[in-house]
Amino acid sequence: MLYLDNAATTPVRPEVLEAMMPYLTRWFGNPSSHHTVGEAAAHALADARARVGRVLGMRAGDIVFTSGGTEANNLAVKGIAIAAKSLRAAKGAADAGHIVTTAIEHESIIESVDYLRRIHGFDVTRVAVDEGGRIDPAAVAAALRDDTLLVTFGYANNEVGTVQDVAAIAAVAHARGIPVHIDAVQAAGWLTLSADDLGADAVSIAGHKLGAPKGTGVLAVRGRIPLEPLLHGGGQERGRRSGTEDVAGAVGLATALELAERERVEASARVAALRDRFVDRVLAKVSSARLTGDPVHRLPGVASFTFAGTSGEAILLELERRGVVSSSGSACAAGSDEPSHVLVALGVPAEVAQTAVRFTFSHAQRESLEGVADAVAASVLAVQSGE
Repeated sequence: MLYLDNAATTPVRPEVLEAMMPYLTRWFGNPSSHHTVGEAAAHALADARARVGRVLGMRAGDIVFTSGGTEANNLAVKGIAIAAKSLRAAKGAADAGHIVTTAIEHESIIESVDYLRRIHGFDVTRVAVDEGGRIDPAAVAAALRDDTLLVTFGYANNEVGTVQDVAAIAAVAHARGIPVHIDAVQAAGWLTLSADDLGADAVSIAGHKLGAPKGTGVLAVRGRIPLEPLLHGGGQERGRRSGTEDVAGAVGLATALELAERERVEASARVAALRDRFVDRVLAKVSSARLTGDPVHRLPGVASFTFAGTSGEAILLELERRGVVSSSGSACAAGSDEPSHVLVALGVPAEVAQTAVRFTFSHAQRESLEGVADAVAASVLAVQSGE
């Protein structure tokens, strides 16, 4: 069975499991406890925080460990926006507060922004994207207002792999003194995460996309950015995320992130070349196939197609019969009867959007994908012929 759904999740790497084991067994203490076992855990947690900070080009104190990308995005969007609005209100501002985002974001950003609109009265502008899913920085600049408190968007799209010009978007926001949050869950391991290069003020990461366990994540947020916590209690994570920390998970995430960063340049080039040959073969063999997302500015490990006149779910079943595991898009939206909001925002008709199939590759991919392309062609033909 060939697993090509790495954008949904990845297996835990052996090196990561090995790094975690001491903190699941011998040094299992609560890092807030003042005894030998607890202090060993606290030291490991501090070390993991510093290691993550180095990869992101941020201070150790900027790193907040979370339960994953969804929590990190919720904390960033709600925490930054609510804190900023509270500070403005304390100074006498009575405006609603305003957030700029797009229509192609992960559900954790979409729902967080909608929560702020419904419960806290924020105004929201969703900047349109082009047919490849790219954001025009000029459109972001035009959307900014005097009461804009946050710009939030995905560094790389989880469904079609389109990569944004983060630095250019951040520049127009910073020219107005507005902080920028990026969802880097899919970008981590494939693209640079240097906050200085990107100009990001807050960055979300999920460990399970990198070979760390599910339930591990990070929000890196610069210390100068006020952040209202979502979880209250014992004041862990410098008061920004209460709850006993998952020390083993933090160690695992730090290890996975370092490994991915070490491999990033070589793996990205190698996998992108394999992906391009795969895309060319699918498009040559399947007349109804259309590549979705930007053809140039895209993640090395993502190839997503629509197959008009078929059923995406039926193609997935046929592919699995042939030993290929893939997906129709975001795992977070699996089971929904609605067409992908990402594809619809790219101008894909709803009925065509429901034929989407996404293939996502890992750093370890080295073998030619020609056989997979042939399996795609055979699967589409089987669905079209009703076999």
